[in-house]
Amino acid sequence: SKSAPSSSSSSSSTTPPSSQKPSSQQWSFGMFGGTRGSAGGGKQLGESEKEKWLLFGLVGVAGLIAMLAYYEMGYKEITWKEFLNNFLSKGIVEKLEVVNKKWVRVKLATGNSYDGSSVLWFNIGSVDSFERNLENAQIDLNVEPPNYVPVVYKSEIEASNLTGFLPTILIIGFLIYMMRRSADVMGGRGKRGGGLFGVMESTAKLINSNEIGVKFKDVAGCEEAKLEIMEFVNFLKNPSQYMELGAKIPKGAMLTGPPGTGKTMLAKATAGEANVPFISVSGSEFLEMFVGVGPSRVRDMFAMARKHAPCILFIDEIDAVGRKRGGRSFGGHSEQENTLNQLLVEMDGFNTNMNVVVLAATNRVDILDKALMRPGRFDRQIFVPAPDIKGRASIFKVHLKPLKSLLDKDSLARKLAALTPGFTGADIANVCNEAALIAARDLNASIIMKHFEQAIERVVAGMEKKTNVLQPDEKRTVAYHEAGHAVAGWFLQHADPLLKVSIIPRGKGLGYAQYLPKEQYLYSKEQLFDRMCMTLGGRVSEELFFGRITTGAQDDLKKVTQSAYAQVVHYGMNEKVGNVSFDMPKPGEMVFEKPYSENTAQIIDSEVRLLVDSAHKHTTKLLNEHKNDIEKVAERLLKHEILSREDMVELLGPRPFPEKSTYEDFVEGTGSFEEDTTLPAGLKEWNKERGSETEGSSQQPPSSSSSQEASPPSTTPPPPPPDKST
Repeated sequence: SKSAPSSSSSSSSTTPPSSQKPSSQQWSFGMFGGTRGSAGGGKQLGESEKEKWLLFGLVGVAGLIAMLAYYEMGYKEITWKEFLNNFLSKGIVEKLEVVNKKWVRVKLATGNSYDGSSVLWFNIGSVDSFERNLENAQIDLNVEPPNYVPVVYKSEIEASNLTGFLPTILIIGFLIYMMRRSADVMGGRGKRGGGLFGVMESTAKLINSNEIGVKFKDVAGCEEAKLEIMEFVNFLKNPSQYMELGAKIPKGAMLTGPPGTGKTMLAKATAGEANVPFISVSGSEFLEMFVGVGPSRVRDMFAMARKHAPCILFIDEIDAVGRKRGGRSFGGHSEQENTLNQLLVEMDGFNTNMNVVVLAATNRVDILDKALMRPGRFDRQIFVPAPDIKGRASIFKVHLKPLKSLLDKDSLARKLAALTPGFTGADIANVCNEAALIAARDLNASIIMKHFEQAIERVVAGMEKKTNVLQPDEKRTVAYHEAGHAVAGWFLQHADPLLKVSIIPRGKGLGYAQYLPKEQYLYSKEQLFDRMCMTLGGRVSEELFFGRITTGAQDDLKKVTQSAYAQVVHYGMNEKVGNVSFDMPKPGEMVFEKPYSENTAQIIDSEVRLLVDSAHKHTTKLLNEHKNDIEKVAERLLKHEILSREDMVELLGPRPFPEKSTYEDFVEGTGSFEEDTTLPAGLKEWNKERGSETEGSSQQPPSSSSSQEASPPSTTPPPPPPDKST
């Protein structure tokens, strides 16, 4: 049967009010955020409660529509002729209801039904024709006018219409729900105000020093940077010490340096020991999908900083918002510029006596806007370099403390510092953790030296591959390749001392050679040339012993090419090109035009090829003279797979050039073995207010564990690092 399109009548009587007293609490729901109830005892709903009641409402509406549709399914559809012959003529019709001028509901007298239904319905063309036909039918049946069947006209909301709107209602409800959720995620994030407009608030967090487990004694290898940070805190705690001499408190400092050197760690230590409010935020948190969010969050963040002055404001990874302006404006780029402009205004708008210091950290200082880096905004640039051997020893001491080992940790730290040239603080922490993991994997009771050596190999060359078994001919090729590297480096004066050579596949390489480069910042042409020859030793050895070459030297050739181009293009070490230096593109950087002419480019390519050919000829001559030595090393490699420096001395004799291999050798001539960590007189109590009874001067400042005499950052990048793997 066809269901009738009827639901609820506008003429139906309303339900009488209940005798129960209404509740004084009135609940209200906001579309994009909670609103309070009426003044007479209104109650704020939690986000979960509002979502629960909204869900209940949607389920209730859907249930009501379903219930009405179910009731209408009980109506029986009939025709006009059936109505006349079976119901009107028999006098069992109690009432007729004309609904929406489209159809008629027939209500039968009590005790009568048709197919189990006491309510029938039929369609009508128009009301006039229905009235005329009904009157004629009753006249034909000899019904007196006073006994005519009563007719009632009604306007009702049809259930079919509600059912048609149900998908639209559900879609709108889902969109509202998603907008609320996205607003909560972007605007709330633990902030005091959720909802859509909470997106505009800053996500900066006020750090409690009790929640920070990092102290300055846990930061090593960057003593100069630590001193500068301590001085900033002292500015805030004792400004009169500087103002009496006419000095002004710096507005901010930019922590720069390679990744993993401890920039963020310094900020954490500052938060843990500064004894002033510390506000932290990430540069990426200023950029969201809504326009205007970035500048608004910057304003809110600096308002928060002024409220808690004197304080320190730390912006981590500021390059996300501080990139140079004036580039190609695509989409969010203009929004990033607006955020940067607001940051520039806020920093320059600080009063000199506001006592708010801004610290920022980045490892991409080259892409920052010049206006951001000028004095008056970031007055100081604190360069945090990779640690030297003394710094590495201090860092090892910090990370060795929690490890369970029977070895003397001071001497162990010195030995490991000599074995890890070029490692940053993050690399050293990784080595110590890997050593503990390896010891636990082998079920050892404590960590021994072997575990640290394996950890260094794991970090340098990757995980040892036991499933990647080489075929005998390939293994022989790899052995002679690595032997060529080892022998070439052994008899080249300016090559780095060999530490270990192996033909066990690790990471991407089928073998590797580990060296101990010197702590050196300046390189001569002869030193760079010897490094190129050592790198070409593997390829030349393949040519000498097999008369063919393989793809195993791909990484070696890449390093040789980079070194040759750097000497010709960047360092001005070529007579034809002259004493000029051109910027070389960085990996991943788009280059639209070269900084030199096509004629110069041809000369550069020609000179690079001559330089590489010269290194190849020199290496070939050297290895021809030591062909027997290569065979000795290769055969021992095929037998034992790993050769140490002692094995090389046994096979080839002592290296004919003086070399350094221990911690004492490397630090000889640089003063004491340990760094001077004493503080200047003005920073003895850098995080305490002088003259305060509660923070007396008798208290000792937190000790720092290391210092480092880092060279200033050079505008010319250092030469490529020595080969650690092949």
